[in-house]
Parts: sequence; structure tokens; C-alpha cells
Amino acid sequence: MRQTEQKRYFETLKRYERKFTSDELKEYKMLFKRHKDDEDLDNISFNKLKDLYTKYYTNREKIDINELFKKK
Repeated sequence: MRQTEQKRYFETLKRYERKFTSDELKEYKMLFKRHKDDEDLDNISFNKLKDLYTKYYTNREKIDINELFKKK
């Protein structure tokens, strides 16, 4: 379970790498190297990854286009 979450977090954060600060990028790369080696992250590292995910990934709701064209 944790491995799949870890993989999903890394796949999502890959798109936001350019927005990271230098410290965050350094930390992210270190975590990513551990992930590439098929290592499970410990609790502290996993929480850091989770923090990056919550900071940069915003799950936006999709707008229903049909709502815009309904008559009132």
C-alpha cells in the first residue's frame, strides 16, 4: 500500500519540480533516488514527501460546462 502511494506522489510531483525551492528540490531528489532503488521510505521521509505533495498539488474540481449554458 505504501509503495503505491509513494509512487503516486512521485509521479504527481514530477510535474511541479520547477516550482520547488532549492532546498525542496535537493530533498526531493534525495527521496527520488531512494525510490528508484525500490526502497520504502521511513516515516519521516514519507511525511516530507507528503508535505511536498500537499503544498504543490491542488486537486481542482472540474467545472461542469453544461451548467454554464442552462437557462435560469
